[in-house]
Amino acid sequence: MFFVVSKIVWFFAQPANILFFLVVSGAILLWTPWKRYARWLVTLAAAFAVFAVTIPAGAHFSLFIENRFPVPENMPAEVNGIIVLGGAVDQYVTKARGEISLGGSVERILRFSTLAQEFPDAKLVYTGGSGMVTRQEIKEADVVTPILQQLGIDTTRVIFENQSRNTYENALYSLELLQPEPDEKWILVTSATHMPRAVGSFRKVGWPGLIPYPTDFGFQGNESFGPPLYLTNGLGSLGAALHEILGLTSYYLTGKSDALIPAP
Repeated sequence: MFFVVSKIVWFFAQPANILFFLVVSGAILLWTPWKRYARWLVTLAAAFAVFAVTIPAGAHFSLFIENRFPVPENMPAEVNGIIVLGGAVDQYVTKARGEISLGGSVERILRFSTLAQEFPDAKLVYTGGSGMVTRQEIKEADVVTPILQQLGIDTTRVIFENQSRNTYENALYSLELLQPEPDEKWILVTSATHMPRAVGSFRKVGWPGLIPYPTDFGFQGNESFGPPLYLTNGLGSLGAALHEILGLTSYYLTGKSDALIPAP
């Protein structure tokens, strides 16, 4: 139920959709006896658009959350395993075209590859099913093997978890599959902006010895932001930030994370 509700909420909470609903609702009301309400809706839409274009709120939050977990400087000599969270491959396009279709988080797989070579005795885990409500027939973990092989990973080492639909299920199903011992050390690889929610989920289910290894950075780390100026940029930045804000909040309130904004 949580999975379905989260998708519905996000559909209506996306900044671009909010702007769309305000404009369309206002336009419809212009042709009804309730024209005065149309003025309010159109005004709200204009104010929202001005905010998105002039205030870099999304960029500021994304930078804050991206800086939450630094790249580890001193790695242990040995680790028991390396887990990478899915989200780098479009399994539907990959299946249809017969060619790997990579997304914006491909750095997760690249780092997974280098760490696999650095720790040749470590267990490797790729966790990722399908995040679509109505399309659960194709799983990301089932189509990622060719790109892993191209990157030099011996896929006989890799344990593929293909049932998870969100970050919490990544943590829960991987734990059930691997059953790590309390004294084990595991590297967790995912995008920097996604790392706090991932760490909170893995800690909540009781995963021991986590070493967060963020990747897929979008910022240098010390930027000063000006107005986005372009509506598409402003809405995109605001949407990315809001997605994590809602994710972190809902996970904490429903007991799927050990903290509102997990920290090292």
